[in-house]
Amino acid sequence: MFVGFFYNLRDHGVLVTPTSFLRLQRALHMGLICSLKEFYIVARSILVKSERCFDVYDQVFAHHFAGGELPDPEEIQLDEMAKLLLDEWLRNSSAVAGVLGVDEADLSRLTPDELEKYFLDRLREQTGDHHGGSKWIGTGGTSPVGHSGYHPGGMRVGGVSRNKSAIKVALNRRYRDYSQEGPLTRSQMGEALKRLRRMVPSGPMDIVNVQKTIYETTRNAGEIELVFDRRLADRLKVILMIDNGGWSMDPYIPLVQTLFDYARNQFKDLKTYFFHNTIYDNVWSDAARYRNPESITDFIKKDPETRIIIVGDASMAPYELMAERGYIYFGENKRRPSIENLRFLAQTFRHIVWINPCSGHTWEGMWTTNAIRNVFPMFELTLDGLDGAANHLMSRN
Repeated sequence: MFVGFFYNLRDHGVLVTPTSFLRLQRALHMGLICSLKEFYIVARSILVKSERCFDVYDQVFAHHFAGGELPDPEEIQLDEMAKLLLDEWLRNSSAVAGVLGVDEADLSRLTPDELEKYFLDRLREQTGDHHGGSKWIGTGGTSPVGHSGYHPGGMRVGGVSRNKSAIKVALNRRYRDYSQEGPLTRSQMGEALKRLRRMVPSGPMDIVNVQKTIYETTRNAGEIELVFDRRLADRLKVILMIDNGGWSMDPYIPLVQTLFDYARNQFKDLKTYFFHNTIYDNVWSDAARYRNPESITDFIKKDPETRIIIVGDASMAPYELMAERGYIYFGENKRRPSIENLRFLAQTFRHIVWINPCSGHTWEGMWTTNAIRNVFPMFELTLDGLDGAANHLMSRN
């Protein structure tokens, strides 16, 4: 039974190691687990290494121990979206009717079951993903989407189960948000970027190294010999550059602000600069881009091991990036194309990434985005994207 559970988790993307599985088996043989509820908690603690996998763990657990089938991911998404639309109908029925292009009075005559079926059928009418717009259901548009709540007819859409059995807890899928691509919270960013550490010995040797002390004491036939080490301190240097101008970045202000707040509280050695659209000859330390400009060429004086994180939508006119006089500020007449400044940064710092808040499915159609992707590795401002960016920033290459 438990071997099958192990392989079920691995088949669904949870990176369970044989070592952790053996550790779970040992806990079972020692009699430390006396119920299915205890097994649910202990197995998750031992087998699952990331909060992002909690939701998948719950689904596999419910499937394996309750005997149900794992539903098709597309059907899950459609069912959940229909329920979210029910909640939005409760809060703003006229807006939902307007977005769907139907008469509000006609929808109000439907029972809760009929209304959910109508929403589900409408969602299935789409032949593919839709991003933007006001009629179809998708992302980036004006279609209404909410979460939890209740339908006026009494249909239970969300809520907390009162029966706390392991199966019921797993079926609740309390960790659904951890596995989504967005929106991001500070805690999720912390989960994705927690690998951005450069721990090195620092300060006086005032920490007892227990393992080495035991080893040296054993070598001395029991005569105690204390071995001291320096404390480990985070010596990672981070430079964060943020595109904070232009209407194209306006929809992403809350998301970028969340990243900025996290970085400001997380990294001990952090410098933040601001730019507009692309990096010309200068970046600014103030968000208004008026005071304390710093020349990009002066960055050659900085530690080459500094991690550079550039955040922007990479959306601009091609001449701003490629033309010798593409500088958009009035009165400036710089001869060096911005793309050359980006290449200079890429040559100066080997740990540098561009994080784009725009959805990755839009990148292929953006000429300037693809030009920048040829200079820097580019990642989405999502949980998966931040994972990839962190891996790149801490790689040895």
